[in-house]
Amino acid sequence: MVQVAVFDAYGTLLDVHSPMRAEAARLGPDWQRISSEWRSKHIEYTWVRTLAGAPRRSFWDLAAEALEVVTARNKIADRALLDRLLQGFRRLDTYPEVPAALRALRAKGIKPVILSNGDPALLAEAATQAGIAGLLEANISAEAAGVYKPDPRVYRLVTDRFALPASDMAFFSSNPWDAFGAMCFGFQVFWVNRTGLTPEYGLDAGATILSDLSNIPL
Repeated sequence: MVQVAVFDAYGTLLDVHSPMRAEAARLGPDWQRISSEWRSKHIEYTWVRTLAGAPRRSFWDLAAEALEVVTARNKIADRALLDRLLQGFRRLDTYPEVPAALRALRAKGIKPVILSNGDPALLAEAATQAGIAGLLEANISAEAAGVYKPDPRVYRLVTDRFALPASDMAFFSSNPWDAFGAMCFGFQVFWVNRTGLTPEYGLDAGATILSDLSNIPL
């Protein structure tokens, strides 16, 4: 029986594309591609630093670095615009169904928890700004492990916190690589495939695939 529902934050509960969507008129018709590039570069930096054994930099600093690189490549030099985009990362929108989904889990006695690469203060601010802080049992940051997902040390933070095996927890992520890492760790995995991506990493066999977080089958 699932006792804890573990959620990735960025891209799963929080819409990482909302800052650039808000500035679409200034960014032009390529805003979605640019936003996807920012997201991909940000994730790439977490992986490379973890694999290289480099000193950990904060998730916020890596977001800023990735934004600088991607906007330079796309010849976007408006500093006021860049500042708004970066600050927008601190107050991301939730996906529409998220608050109701968290309430439904709590009504069933299941504890909703965030396990994210985000820094503790960044996660706390994001959850508060999004209006979901009061619906979460805990907000757990990879910072405590000193590395980023999908390193198993990050997933272990939540099993240690609740003194439960991974098999007694459901794990939700929109990121295939994160869902795979959680699957390898032993969670009951739900891949939130919001954009209809082709399954990879064996997720079509090892995970439950959802189109969003409405009507979670728990």
